Amino acid sequence: MPETRTFTDEWGVEITYDVYLAKTSRGVIQLVHGLGDHAGRYNHVAQAFVSAGFTVYAMDGRGHGRTGVQQFGGDLSQLGRLGPGGFRAAVADLHQMTEVIRADNPTSPIVYIGHSMGSLFGQVLINDHAADFEAVVFTGSAWRRPGSMNAGDLNKRFAVPGGTGHEWLSRDPQVWSDFAKDPWTFTADVLKLWGVVQGLKLFGRPYPHMAQVPILLAVGSDDSLGGEKSNLSLADDYIRRAHQDDVTVIVYPEARHEIFNETNKTQVFDDIVSWLMERVGR
Repeated sequence: MPETRTFTDEWGVEITYDVYLAKTSRGVIQLVHGLGDHAGRYNHVAQAFVSAGFTVYAMDGRGHGRTGVQQFGGDLSQLGRLGPGGFRAAVADLHQMTEVIRADNPTSPIVYIGHSMGSLFGQVLINDHAADFEAVVFTGSAWRRPGSMNAGDLNKRFAVPGGTGHEWLSRDPQVWSDFAKDPWTFTADVLKLWGVVQGLKLFGRPYPHMAQVPILLAVGSDDSLGGEKSNLSLADDYIRRAHQDDVTVIVYPEARHEIFNETNKTQVFDDIVSWLMERVGR
């Protein structure tokens, strides 16, 4: 079982995170969940990376999981709201998490793995802090440009009669059922949760002068947030605009948004671990 720890951010919000220790660590993974999500849904993900020799730090971001429950005094109807400092503070918390990891592991390479919202926040983070990481992995991501990131009903093309509304997440019906029953999960509606001003901050592009870092974009071809086309555009932007020289895209045919919870998740873990092994802790 992981060890649960906390830190308090600049705005006074207490951030809860889990640490999964590898016996012999080749590096540390900073694992960041998506919108409507929480770190508890990533236990199997963390364990897969621990088995590959990586220590994992998985935080509940602002408004999510244990952080959100504490932040809003147990009012689950408020989950998803970012609180004081908004978008800027949420990204700053990621940087603070990196600093905590570095203090705990002064000589270990750090890898950022962000899913969905965690990947969108991660794109903002590495614009200024790419040098903090040995490698970066974005899953279920999108190019943060109008028309390349779906802001509408993410479940529309997958809706079924009597469904849960979460069929867009995976081809595995158990994932839909578990998500619907989880008291800490909720629909990823950015505009409803954050408002227009904060929601528009999700848009942006890679900085032209960001530091070099190996980047992997892993996505399902049927991911309704961005999908293959959007991720290929993002990769091209990293190469042409940000002058990155190690950018990889892996597309999983027919897979949906949560590739760590997909029917081919074993292949996903194997591919990401193989990619990391070539770049981290050599």
